[in-house]
Amino acid sequence: MKRTDYKKTTNRKKYRKRIFSISITLITAAVTVMIALRLYAQILGAPSLSVPKASLFLDQNGHQIGDHFSQQRRYWIKLDDVSPFLADAFIATEDRQFYEHNGFDYSRIAGAVLKDVKTMSKAQGASSITQQYARNLYLTHEKSWTRKIREALFAYRLEVFYDKDTILEGYLNTVYFGHGMYGVEAASRFYFSKSANELTLEEAATIAAIAKGPSIYSPLDNPERSRDRQLLVLNQMEKYGYITSSQKERASTGAIVLKTESWKETKQVAPYFLDAAWQQAEEILAEKGRVPAEGGWTIRTTLDQQHQQTAENVIKEWMPENELQVGFVSMEADTGYITSMVGGVDFAESSFNRVTQAKRQPGSAMKPILYAAALEKGFNPLTFMTAEKTIFTYDDGRSTYEPSNINGKFAGKPISLAQAIAISDNIYAVKTLEEIGYKQYTKMAQRLGIDVSFQESPAVALGTSDVTLLEMTTAYNRIASEGVQVKPQMVLSITDSTGKVVYEYEQKKPKQILSKQDAFVLTHLMTGMFDPVFSDYLSATGLSMRPKQSRPYAAKSGTTISDQYLIGFSPSLTAGIWTGFDRGKQLEDLNDKAASKKIWIDFMEKVHEGSTPEPFLPPSGVQGVIVDIETGGIAVNECTKQRLMYVRDKDVPKKLCTDRSLREQNSGEQENSKMELFPFSFFE
Repeated sequence: MKRTDYKKTTNRKKYRKRIFSISITLITAAVTVMIALRLYAQILGAPSLSVPKASLFLDQNGHQIGDHFSQQRRYWIKLDDVSPFLADAFIATEDRQFYEHNGFDYSRIAGAVLKDVKTMSKAQGASSITQQYARNLYLTHEKSWTRKIREALFAYRLEVFYDKDTILEGYLNTVYFGHGMYGVEAASRFYFSKSANELTLEEAATIAAIAKGPSIYSPLDNPERSRDRQLLVLNQMEKYGYITSSQKERASTGAIVLKTESWKETKQVAPYFLDAAWQQAEEILAEKGRVPAEGGWTIRTTLDQQHQQTAENVIKEWMPENELQVGFVSMEADTGYITSMVGGVDFAESSFNRVTQAKRQPGSAMKPILYAAALEKGFNPLTFMTAEKTIFTYDDGRSTYEPSNINGKFAGKPISLAQAIAISDNIYAVKTLEEIGYKQYTKMAQRLGIDVSFQESPAVALGTSDVTLLEMTTAYNRIASEGVQVKPQMVLSITDSTGKVVYEYEQKKPKQILSKQDAFVLTHLMTGMFDPVFSDYLSATGLSMRPKQSRPYAAKSGTTISDQYLIGFSPSLTAGIWTGFDRGKQLEDLNDKAASKKIWIDFMEKVHEGSTPEPFLPPSGVQGVIVDIETGGIAVNECTKQRLMYVRDKDVPKKLCTDRSLREQNSGEQENSKMELFPFSFFE
């Protein structure tokens, strides 16, 4: 062998040894890295897939009315429930090797790296669906090598611990589609007003196109670019065998009809109600040991969209264009289901709920609660007391109180409870409190659902204690429900993101807190505010609503210098309204003062429109009798101010209205009425 040949042979051997050594080193390093990565993944464990999810609100008929979300509006949808077109569109466009690779498309990565090196930039993206999902879950969209390395590490862990379908499902639910929408379900509802399982091929391609760049390919903001990208998606789907040529042609020529206006309208439904319902849902979930912040809840509520829309329409029609505010709520008499709620003129300007949060003086709207207590203490509609100018002494004689009526006039004679509530006489109310005592009054208010403890001042008979409109409407609703302790309810059921029912409202047999007889007698007394027969030195307080009244209502209004209340009910529905200024201003303008009654009567008439008027039906133990309201005696032709009155069996009058002794007793012909009361006493 020649020396030159020997050297060549020796060099080849050295080269082979070096190559072998390097190969062994590289293989060892690769194995070491793989083992290290596996150990790294095992030590850290499965990465969390938790993401913020929006919670859905449904009305009582199961129709979506809104949502609640903390950071991102996202409605989680299972992969099996996604339109096959949509999943295929993403795979064909974003990662056609998704089901073959282990999280990384190495050929695409290599190509992207070469381009980045040549251009000295980080512009090229070759991220697989797994990598994009990792970025959506854990990272920002910053373009840096550090972020890309972290993205790869997270992607590797996802592939180790989760199967492909789980990763694809998560990816589809975390992609951002612009306009605050995260995930295909939110995007589908926003752009097309339908669920992601109902998308057509052309709609699915449009959704998939947006993911490349929401600010660039949004069909709402950039329809031409969106269209070009949609066609690219369809071409990719055809190229890789997800659709046929004929399907592509049909989809390419199919018109895209956006329905974002439907979304905007949905978002405006009952914001005050949804806010209050979410608070009730949070309390329920906490009691069930669940964390409300999990999100993804489907909350079926008691809202009646027809009632809500009617309330919003009549408020818009009758509220003056000034700073006057409103609170309005309606609820079913037999269930307590809240069917509508408006907590202010504009939720965007003020989310403060004047139904549930504002504590205001209800004025004379508190009188039915006082008279409910009086009925239990032996009063009846024909209980007469002298309603004349009176100075009441209280606090062991250290203080006095002199109430007056709204027009400054007084009866100067005995009047019945029926007339006193119809015309809202204040002297009669304070004398009633004088007779029954504070303790009985407070207990009745609390039984009816009002969180109050009346201070010992005669003025509390006239509604000077601060309460919420919801409390007051609840109290009236318990009267409407024949004295049953019906509780206000907004949430009917709650289902979590997996479809498990966490809570379902069960209406237990409620407690009877007021006898049926007293509840009915009081109800009929409250119909008097609409009856002109009671008008005298004061007018019946509901006469302005009477021309629009087509059916029986029981109601009571209340007025202070800053507040207007009106609460009332039909046999099936109770509604309450407050109007006033939030602070620092009194009610002076006539339009401001008239708004509450106009809104209330229009609402009640419109929601009952088309239904047969329901009568208030007396229970056993109560009788109807036509009486003379001046004397309380059984009416005959000689007595002209007649009205049907319901009283308990034991209270049915036995004398005719023409009986002289009755006329002297109850018409003021004698100086002292039989029912005249002694000075104010606190002994019970």
